[in-house]
Amino acid sequence: MIPTKKAKNLLTLLLEFVRFGCFTFGGGWSIIAQMRQLYVEKKQVITDEELLDLTSVAKSLPGTMIANVAMLYGYRVGGLAGGLVSVFGMVVPPMLILIVISFGYNAFRSNYWVTAAMEGMQAAVVPIIISAALGMVKGSIKYCPCALVVLLTFALYIWFQVSAVYLVLLGIGAGLLMGEYYERKEAKEHGAA
Repeated sequence: MIPTKKAKNLLTLLLEFVRFGCFTFGGGWSIIAQMRQLYVEKKQVITDEELLDLTSVAKSLPGTMIANVAMLYGYRVGGLAGGLVSVFGMVVPPMLILIVISFGYNAFRSNYWVTAAMEGMQAAVVPIIISAALGMVKGSIKYCPCALVVLLTFALYIWFQVSAVYLVLLGIGAGLLMGEYYERKEAKEHGAA
């Protein structure tokens, strides 16, 4: 039997992720925005940098980013049970909505009002995704040169259509170089002190 406090924490986690699952329009970034608002700003249980780490790991694993983020966060706060509860809460609402829509897909697809509502919803999701992206930028700039990496990769991606694979490899290389530089600098400062 699960102790009462742990059961209450798991239930809270389940309900939070059910809410995320009900309103995850626009892909995985909208859950990141919702998680940031709840866990970073409101509850302050993780930092922007920790959320960025969770997102980076989740994106590098097979499967959907939102399920991976749910599992990683849930596991972080509630162990295996927390991870499973979070994934369940995240996945069930969209699955149920999809089942309902699939039964009436042809009616939904050709309905003017449904199409108009979907277009409005897509437009409303844009600021949510931008908000998540800006929050992630704040958490990803640990060292000053990181801002240059952000600008460089943005320019390479937007104007030169460089593959995301190469940009990630560039980021890894730059991160290793910066980490080495700042670690040596810190060691030198502590050695001189």
